[in-house]
Amino acid sequence: MSVALNQISPREGKPHLGKSDVFAGLRPPERVCKLDRMGAAFPTRLSFMRLLLRRMSSEGWQMKRGQFELDENGYGTAVYTAQLPDRAYSLIAFANPLADEDRTDRVIASAWDAAFVLFDGIPSQKDIDRLRTQAPLQEAGRFEATDLVISRANRSLRLFEYVCDCLSRGEQPEATKLNEVGYLMRTTAVYGNGKFGISDRSRIASRVETQNSFQAEMLTVFLIRQFTFDQLEHIAACRAGGKPAVLAPSLKRSLGIGNATGLGMAPFVVSHPELLHHWFHARESALARVRAMKDISPDDVKRALELQQRAYQHVNEWRTSDEDYQQRNQKLLRDLLELRYWLECADSEQRAGQLWDALFQRAEASFDLDGQELLCALLIEIYPEASEGLDEMFHAHEPDLLHITETVRATLERLDGQYGWTDDIDFSADEQNAHFWYVSENKLEPRFGRRVEESGADQEMPVAIARDMAAFREALRGSDPDQSLRVFLQEYPEFRHLARRAQVLGRYPYGEIRDNLIAEDCSPLDILRFKLSFFGAAKFDPKSSLWTRITMFQGAPLMSELDQPWADDWWLSVAPQNA
Repeated sequence: MSVALNQISPREGKPHLGKSDVFAGLRPPERVCKLDRMGAAFPTRLSFMRLLLRRMSSEGWQMKRGQFELDENGYGTAVYTAQLPDRAYSLIAFANPLADEDRTDRVIASAWDAAFVLFDGIPSQKDIDRLRTQAPLQEAGRFEATDLVISRANRSLRLFEYVCDCLSRGEQPEATKLNEVGYLMRTTAVYGNGKFGISDRSRIASRVETQNSFQAEMLTVFLIRQFTFDQLEHIAACRAGGKPAVLAPSLKRSLGIGNATGLGMAPFVVSHPELLHHWFHARESALARVRAMKDISPDDVKRALELQQRAYQHVNEWRTSDEDYQQRNQKLLRDLLELRYWLECADSEQRAGQLWDALFQRAEASFDLDGQELLCALLIEIYPEASEGLDEMFHAHEPDLLHITETVRATLERLDGQYGWTDDIDFSADEQNAHFWYVSENKLEPRFGRRVEESGADQEMPVAIARDMAAFREALRGSDPDQSLRVFLQEYPEFRHLARRAQVLGRYPYGEIRDNLIAEDCSPLDILRFKLSFFGAAKFDPKSSLWTRITMFQGAPLMSELDQPWADDWWLSVAPQNA
């Protein structure tokens, strides 16, 4: 393969986008920062789970199980430690009895099969005893600065019992039945960043292993996955009279951790525009590097065909009760068959040119958005070097000061360039003001209300950026253009946060969702899927436009397999052919 000369780093000889043309060749924000395309996103090599496991593997983290005190029913305490060269992180798991009628995915639940804490360091017995009383309380608990992440989870009763019964009889479960669910346990929340009194983000923000997005949370989920395997095998062994009852490694890898995710994620994307830009820009940069490549080798085409086959099987195994997703996935399967035909027909002349760019343009003309975004992820997967170094900016800087000396004229010119797209929206129409975002009083969780039918619009969260920026621009137009922004904001202080946002986003063009987030046709599910795909989640199973079930770390290596050469090859996992 080869890439254009202006995309080669002379020092490393690898695909690189220089600072001078940092946005050259990238799909523009007005195309990719749209809800419908965000709602078609797939995980890539840059997903946070993949980043974490690559770091764990390359740095040789030592993973071990410490205390493991469970009774015959699997209730008790377990501790897992990730030992780094200069520090350690430990997951403390507390498994408790739970009546079937109390088992729910709802955030309003107050009891779960298990509660977890990611602890900064190796906990003492005093720490474990303290958390044994507090962790099961979750939001109502009292935590300390060493408590980085809290989580809770419920068993998938049908699958957990089926697998446990098989193992206790000395048999392995059927892979097809495992794939129907995809996990033994699902979390209903994974809280970090100071929520409910746990450690503030500032404690770990400067650490190399946790400075990037959601790395502590991803480590928590990865270790929870290991706990579910150990708890399962322990219960099965007890039922078997003490005989070993071990689930085959290939079947373990096919199981992830389920998650029920609701609206809590959506406002985060809006309130962290710099992070949003970095996520988008990294993915688009990796895609641009691949599309610029020339002289594609037969081995690279072969790899693309292997990934196409895997993607086809993954989508074919994807189970969802959502009718829209069912129809979309059927069209996606047809697009993947078309992609295979294109790849098989690629001749030497086509490979000598920019084959991947030609294929992508062809897909943009004939594939649905799902097919286009899956192809984006597939192309990035072919070349690990194409995403090298792009994860280094998956964190935000300290907020900039508001520059209040610029004139109203200069501010309006900036806003017209950044937010001219809002002119296409008629905010006087009821359908463009149908919803409002607010925080529930009982659980402190975001909600998506209907403006006419529900009360509470006076407590609206600042999520309607399109509407508010349109109002900001209108107020600027009615003011003295030579007046300073300082004087303007003294008269209109309600626009202060928007002025700061616009100044910051002048450097981060991918940081704004270019849609009306309070419109009648706004689906928060699109925002959820986008963010979850960057986590590395797959097999979305929407239960409404407000929440979805997903699977995390499905196909990932086990805790003991991080040193294997294939440990990073688990994009879009598929069911094993046999145990």
